[in-house]
Amino acid sequence: MTPATRQEVLSLYRKVLQIARTWQSASGQVEETMREKEYIRNEARTLFRKNKNVTDPKLIKQCIEECEARIEIGLHYNIPYPRPIHLPPMGLAHKQGRTLRHQEKLRKISKPIYLKSHDEIS
Repeated sequence: MTPATRQEVLSLYRKVLQIARTWQSASGQVEETMREKEYIRNEARTLFRKNKNVTDPKLIKQCIEECEARIEIGLHYNIPYPRPIHLPPMGLAHKQGRTLRHQEKLRKISKPIYLKSHDEIS
């Protein structure tokens, strides 16, 4: 990891922790605000620790883009949790064979960047 990339990652981590410190839930309830602040801190810790040994520059760039996307979406919608995606159900595909594999491939490709690591840890 280059020093510039390291600095960018550390800056993102500090930004997420600052957001957690100043976070206010949409409902304004104290309990909900505390739960959401704790979620933001835990999610940041988990994902940054999980990716601390990543050395591939492409993968590092992908992680940085995901973090920035999650920050933007969280601040815009005032919801710290990843927004769900709505894809067509797999009920139309057969339970085996090429059609199912094709459906699974399409679902994987169409997953937004901000959900890439969420499924891995949850």
